Amino acid sequence: MTVRVRIAPSPTGNLHIGTARTAVFNWLFARHHGGKFILRIEDTDLERSRPEYTDNIVEGLRWLGLNWDEGPFFQSQRLELYKVAVQQLLDRGFAYRCYTTSEELEAMREAQKAKGEAPRYDNRHRHLTPEQQAAFEAEGRSSVIRFKIEDEREIVWNDLVRGKMSWKGSDLGGDMVIARASGDGIGQPLYNFVVVVDDIDMQISHVIRGEDHIANTGKQILLYEAMGAKIPEFAHTPLILNMEGRKLSKRDGVTSISDFQKMGFTAEGLVNYMTLLGWSPPDSTQEIFTLEAAAKEFSFERVNKAGAKFDWAKLDWLNSQYLHSMPVDKLTDLLIPYWEAAGYNFAGGRERPWLEQLVTLLSASLTRLVDAVAMSKLFFSDEVEFSEEGNTQLQQAGSAAVLEGVLTALADQPQLSADTAQNIIKQVVKEQNVKKGLVMRSLRAALTGDVHGPDLIQSWLLLNQIGLDKQRLSQAAAAAN
Repeated sequence: MTVRVRIAPSPTGNLHIGTARTAVFNWLFARHHGGKFILRIEDTDLERSRPEYTDNIVEGLRWLGLNWDEGPFFQSQRLELYKVAVQQLLDRGFAYRCYTTSEELEAMREAQKAKGEAPRYDNRHRHLTPEQQAAFEAEGRSSVIRFKIEDEREIVWNDLVRGKMSWKGSDLGGDMVIARASGDGIGQPLYNFVVVVDDIDMQISHVIRGEDHIANTGKQILLYEAMGAKIPEFAHTPLILNMEGRKLSKRDGVTSISDFQKMGFTAEGLVNYMTLLGWSPPDSTQEIFTLEAAAKEFSFERVNKAGAKFDWAKLDWLNSQYLHSMPVDKLTDLLIPYWEAAGYNFAGGRERPWLEQLVTLLSASLTRLVDAVAMSKLFFSDEVEFSEEGNTQLQQAGSAAVLEGVLTALADQPQLSADTAQNIIKQVVKEQNVKKGLVMRSLRAALTGDVHGPDLIQSWLLLNQIGLDKQRLSQAAAAAN
């Protein structure tokens, strides 16, 4: 059997992490078995579907590296296929026209509520005669199409994650609407029906989706049977929860994949983390791996039944590992858009070689790409901003003299190197008979505005290359006097 799986997002919103994690599991399973990963856009909700959401979904999957083998297919372009399938069910007696009005349905629900019963359709139009149908149509009533569900039927499947699952037909809410009303024709086919038609047509072998779809599975299995199709295997993956164990929501700060991208997460770090949301590799000590490496190990035996808790600290740690090991040229490419968005000026010698030196200086301190904006501000600003600690340091006894000594020594140096910078510091320590710590702290405060920050010597070299070190030292010395 050829493994064929699909990810089928609805373009009524941006690509959410829950859908993306489902896509990851589908992709891993397909690649593990040498199968096909198919992209299907479920855009039958014409009122809420938007092309910008479709673009966001497609771009998000591409960014994550979840390349698909077939598609994207659009349900909105397949309506005739669905209507033909509806008609076949009508012709074979598996479906029927229901003329119940919205007012009648509401009255039925109110009566059930008064009796303490669960809401369900009572199948009242299942056995209409042709004369009764004609009478309803003569009244101007339009009909939805309902699929027959027998209350006594038990639907059983072996879920690849959850084991044996069983639903009773009586728990499925009565005969199911599979197409909306449209005069005496067939209106818009609905989700549970079109999903099955598509899966049959695309020869889907395994349906891998979140556990919130379990309630749909019983209905869909009945539809597969009615259409004489082979039933795929099902795997219902655990929901993603917040740290309190509740279903993840926007209130937890977790939004679309494009927002994670804006927050400064790398595609590699985010997809690595999503792989671990509900699945554990055979080597439990291994946490960092590519999609390709995870695919070699992936199986549903190691997918948890319990919900997977979303841990921001763990995601940050994984992301930092990718940033710290990333080649400088690639990391520079990723950081430039963040600097541009912050309005930083690349003039005055801040060209590619200089930018790569800056990236080398900052990379070991990055957790998210966006961190580089604040950390590098001092290198893109002509004027330095002094923190309270920086100002305090410049007011220390001897600080002004130290800075003036550094400026004097710099005047004799046409080009600054790491060795030259170290020698200048040693020279000032010796000439002024002060501790090295005073020189280092005063120098850092003058150049960067603070007493904490990235490597001092490398920071000094970068500022020297764009002609800002002498300017800042002079201003700080004057302010310290």
